[in-house]
Amino acid sequence: QLDDPARGFAFSRPGPLDMRMDRAGGGATAADLLRDLPEAELSRILREYGEERWARRIARRIGAARAVAPLTRTDALAEVVAGAIPRRAWPRRIHPATRTFQALRIAVNRELEGLAEALGEAIHGLRPGGRVIVIAFHSLEDRIVKQVLRGSPEVTVLTKKPLTPGPEEVAANPRARSAKLRAARRVEG
Repeated sequence: QLDDPARGFAFSRPGPLDMRMDRAGGGATAADLLRDLPEAELSRILREYGEERWARRIARRIGAARAVAPLTRTDALAEVVAGAIPRRAWPRRIHPATRTFQALRIAVNRELEGLAEALGEAIHGLRPGGRVIVIAFHSLEDRIVKQVLRGSPEVTVLTKKPLTPGPEEVAANPRARSAKLRAARRVEG
């Protein structure tokens, strides 16, 4: 899904701004959010879900761009975002639009709500001694996983600190660079 330009998750290749994991289920696309949400709400989404320090400035640029023409393509959004962030402030290892795309994807798919709910159900469904293992790929996911595991009296946390990939794994799979693994075991009885 992430690598298919027609799904609209990435700015590396032009495609429609969809970002829905489940297209059959309907729901708003990223283009719909960009068209319909007020700038203040866009700014909040970028700040909370993308941890984007330039959220307000990006939201204003999006507002100005959509006043001219709807933002419906990944490359157009990436260009607007890159233009909103001062060049000297661009992140070193990631594209300046990475956090914006992350935030929109999370909002479109309601990922954080789904993660907390699914993890709670997984814990509840474990047999005594059963284990739940979760890999999170950004700090928002990891924070939720940590809070749910620590807050559940049904499990004992097995990883006080998350496990992270070594240099060999990152070299073989660059997407793993931000992965954090946490595990817990269902208490007996």
